[in-house]
Amino acid sequence: MGRDPWMARVRRTAGYLDLDRRHDHFRGVGLADAARAVGPMKTFGEWFQSLPPNMRGAIFVVLGTAFFVLTDIAVKFAGDRIHPAQMAIFRYGLGFVLLMPLFIRTGPERLRSKRLKLHFFRAIVASLGQAGIFYAVIHLPLADATAMNFTRPLFLTVLAIFVLKEIVGLHRWSATLVGFAGVIVMMRPFGGEIDIAWFVALFTAFLFASGLIIIRVLARDDPPGTILFWYHIFGALIFAGPAAYVWVNPTPTEWLLLCLIATFTAIGMNFFVRGFSVGESSLMGTMEYIRLVFAVVAGYVIFTEIPDIWTGVGATIIVGATLYIARYEARRETRKETPPDDRQATSGDK
Repeated sequence: MGRDPWMARVRRTAGYLDLDRRHDHFRGVGLADAARAVGPMKTFGEWFQSLPPNMRGAIFVVLGTAFFVLTDIAVKFAGDRIHPAQMAIFRYGLGFVLLMPLFIRTGPERLRSKRLKLHFFRAIVASLGQAGIFYAVIHLPLADATAMNFTRPLFLTVLAIFVLKEIVGLHRWSATLVGFAGVIVMMRPFGGEIDIAWFVALFTAFLFASGLIIIRVLARDDPPGTILFWYHIFGALIFAGPAAYVWVNPTPTEWLLLCLIATFTAIGMNFFVRGFSVGESSLMGTMEYIRLVFAVVAGYVIFTEIPDIWTGVGATIIVGATLYIARYEARRETRKETPPDDRQATSGDK
């Protein structure tokens, strides 16, 4: 077996740098010569770009989920005194500033939209959802609030039928019903009175699912920069009145938390967009469930929240149902894209 040429260069360079062992003909060799002997080293950016697209996308999505959990932690700390409406107005205001480079790249011409009414309606839906998720994170254990957020695909199935007029098969319907059964398990209706925060979290998931349907329609004519521009503009206008009504003067610590909420959200969104832009959507969607693991760990370590058996069972049912829906839809799309002749040719392969 031959020697590794790169390692051979490293050993030779070590000889250059060892003053006691090098021979006379090595005298006068400098560090630059030694570096050339080893050869060029990859920078982190070059190494990262050399990774497969799905690997890069997965790293981006995992980083995005980590920043979303950091956002939830900041919300939970700030929620002792700061109202969700006040958090939301700050999130929209600072978020707009952080996204200015994207708006500048989009350009004033493309920021104009012919669908301002639909943008405004989407902002109403998403703004209520934003305040709702803040409320749920404050009043529910972190793991429970996060798990309820994963019911969005279940609501998307229902909305696809009644809004988009899609035909949904028995497999997807069954998985949706099983997923909602997991929601019932997590809400523990057999244990007495149910906290209103559970219903807020569930309604929030419905609002976010509705927002995704609206984005599909808007994306036919407007680029992402335009959608985000009007979302932040209208969101700030919607929350201006409620935030003024419930406003309390934040302490220095609360100002820091509000800044972190807006910053972490913007960073998380950026990582998510990057992840879904370079990796396969079906695979990137499954990577999002790592957020539940992060939430459980953060809830236990920071807030001493210990998930009980009902949280574990309910979350497992919800995640399992939504993963099944994602996999089923991905396989159906693959069948659509595969020509009939190719399908017959590969039908005998195992």
